[in-house]
Amino acid sequence: MTVPSAVPDAASAGDLVARHDALLLDLDGTVYRGGEAVPGAAEAIHESRGRGVGIRFVTNNAARSPEQVAAHLTELGLAAEASEVNTSAEAGAAMLAERLSAGATVLVVGTDALAAEVAAVGLVPARVFSAEVAAVVQGHSPHTAWSDLAEACLAIRAGALWVACNTDPTLPTERGELPGNGSMVAALRAATDREPLTAGKPARPLLDQAIAAADARRPLVVGDRLDTDVAGAAAARLDALLVLTGVCTPKELLAAPAGLRPRYVAADLGGLFRPSAEVEIGEQPGWRVQTSDDTLTVTGSGDPIALLRALCAAWWPVGGGQVEPCPTNEGAKAALATLNIG
Repeated sequence: MTVPSAVPDAASAGDLVARHDALLLDLDGTVYRGGEAVPGAAEAIHESRGRGVGIRFVTNNAARSPEQVAAHLTELGLAAEASEVNTSAEAGAAMLAERLSAGATVLVVGTDALAAEVAAVGLVPARVFSAEVAAVVQGHSPHTAWSDLAEACLAIRAGALWVACNTDPTLPTERGELPGNGSMVAALRAATDREPLTAGKPARPLLDQAIAAADARRPLVVGDRLDTDVAGAAAARLDALLVLTGVCTPKELLAAPAGLRPRYVAADLGGLFRPSAEVEIGEQPGWRVQTSDDTLTVTGSGDPIALLRALCAAWWPVGGGQVEPCPTNEGAKAALATLNIG
């Protein structure tokens, strides 16, 4: 979907970023897609830093260490320090440390960066099942194979504690959505009939770590997924800005159930520098949306993303769910086509 990008104008006391003391930024699909930065992301982060807003890069992806994440961001023109990064690998290791004795053996399904986080909290990483394995920790790695899952399966079936760094079914990349850690977790869930503890979003451990690290009182969660970023914000009782640069589509947002509905929606991170009332779900200038039984009727013209906010504002209170809005004029028809709704 191609939508007009919201480009920052001048700093304004009434814009969204001014209402918050820290941004808890998702990475995949929000700041970058694989090896490409999302257009405008570097400028938005630089502007936010310049205005004294804390930056936390909060990623469910457990494949890289904070140092590696910061290096990747810097390579993409998004200057970052490792101290600004919170990963689900760190959160997963912390969960293990809270539940296991020092020196306990943990079977690692994931990258060497995840194994290093396990070792950093005083536990012993392993790659093969044995009677000494007390827990399994599972994070994304593009090299996870059947043999890795087989070792984890044996450990989980033997009673080992199971921690998943995240359960995202897909991973946004420059090539499109690819299998994420959640897809591999699903395989083990099917093979063991067990359910893991989860460290990453939408569970609270990762967000709680990021909030504490930023010493934030008014953080804003920013991400591209309803089931992790927005649901995580809801679990932590925080406001969320959904950006349409990654996984979530306008059609999915309109159908979102209660608990997966963000307060704010924007095309991209440029929405941070628009008036908060403008990017908030609600009635929008230029658009008239009416509900009747199970239909939405749309009249008007203008910004398609503004229409999306107005559609959500009208549809969610009556229950939400799948719907195909009916345009009554050419402007509405064109905007709905841009959003790929209807």
